[in-house]
Order: sequence, then structure tokens, then C-alpha cells
Amino acid sequence: MEQTWNSKTYAENARFVSDLGMAAVEWLAPQPGERILDLGCGDGALTVKLQDFGCEVIGVDSSPDFVNSAQSIGLNARLIDGHELHFNPEFDAVFSNAALHWMTQPDRVIDGVWQALKPGGRFVGEFGGAGNTAAIVSALGKALEKRGLDAATLNPWYFPTIEDYQTRLESRGFEVGRIALIPRPTPLPTGIRGWLTTFANPFTTALPSSERDVFLDEVTASLKPTLCDASGQWAADYVRLRFSASK
Repeated sequence: MEQTWNSKTYAENARFVSDLGMAAVEWLAPQPGERILDLGCGDGALTVKLQDFGCEVIGVDSSPDFVNSAQSIGLNARLIDGHELHFNPEFDAVFSNAALHWMTQPDRVIDGVWQALKPGGRFVGEFGGAGNTAAIVSALGKALEKRGLDAATLNPWYFPTIEDYQTRLESRGFEVGRIALIPRPTPLPTGIRGWLTTFANPFTTALPSSERDVFLDEVTASLKPTLCDASGQWAADYVRLRFSASK
């Protein structure tokens, strides 16, 4: 099952993704006039901010809905899978926020980024790292196991350790300047149910549509003691891998 995206529900349930991406932008330190590739640009909310620095930005994403949304606000956005980057060495930097964990063949992605960068160019990003959403993944797995399904075969995410990702970058020739795992419990504006309906499609769509509401109710109930505080505020157990490397 593949993840599907709806820009409207994404904006309602997950605008925090682009808002919190500014920490990674600080590591990028974009300069006026630079040509930047935004890898996994989504609906373009963070791409716009890169343009505001005076950069020329091209956004790529594998979701037609996201690309249409980005184009509708005037961005140069293209429908391209991150595993299939075929740019010339034309970019001063490749930037990616909250997208690389959806690309489960990281070496192909890294190779495409390398090819797209000018000598001395930067690859900077942030995505889910080892331990990201561990409680959520566990709850989904237990609920699916009760229904005779193996969550490991449905899991769409790549959450690497520092050692794993740094080794992959260096094997391609990148020099890693900074890399860190950053625990970041993240408040969810529409609760865990909004998060699950936005990000966990590959798990829920494995079930008949008639069973999905009950399944989501069960997962929500199992996570409440861990991820919901006394005031009713939910937070996802995020751990982010942030890095900066150069060609």
C-alpha cells in the first residue's frame, strides 16, 4: 500500500511540519541568488520561505496533489520521485524537510542528490531518525497483528541511525559537517486521529473500509496514556535526524 496525500487535510492536520522545518533551514543558511532544489517540497509552504531568502528554488515531489498545490501558489514545482532525480550538476544546495523517511531506497536518493549538486554544493535536511514515532508504530503493529496482518510489511518509513545515514553519505563522497538525532515531541493540532489519517494510510488501507474506524479508535485508545497529557493535548513521539553535508 502506498501513502497518498491530500493537500487540504495535510494543511489542517500537519502544518506544523513546515513550521518546524525552519530549524533545518538555519543549517542550510540559504544565500540570495543561490539555486536550490527542495526535495519533497510538499505543498510548497517551506519552499516559499526559501524563495524569500532570494533564492531560485525548484521543488520536486512524488504527489500530484502536492505539486498542483505548490504550482497554484506560483512555485516552480515538478512531479518527480526522489528516487529518480536526473538533474545536471546545477544546484548550490539540495534541501529536504520531513520527506527523506518516505524514500526507502536512500542510496538511490543520495546518488541523485550528488549528481544534482555543483562541486562544493550542500545537502542539508531533516527527517525521521531512529526511534521516530516508536510508540505509534508499536500501537499500529499490535492492532494489525490482532487482525492477522504484519505491520512490518506495510511500514512505509526509513528511520536510520546517525551511523547508517552518515555511512551512506560518505560512501557516495559527501563530507558530513554536522549530523544529529534530535528528540522532538511534537504537539498535534488535531490529535492523534488527525495524524493517523494523514500519515498512516499504508496501514489503514490494508483493512477493509468498514473496519478502519474501529481500528483507528483502538490505536487511539492504546496511545492515549502515552501521548496525551492531562489537558487532552496530544504529541507525537518524534525523533528527527538533521544533517549537513557537502560535495
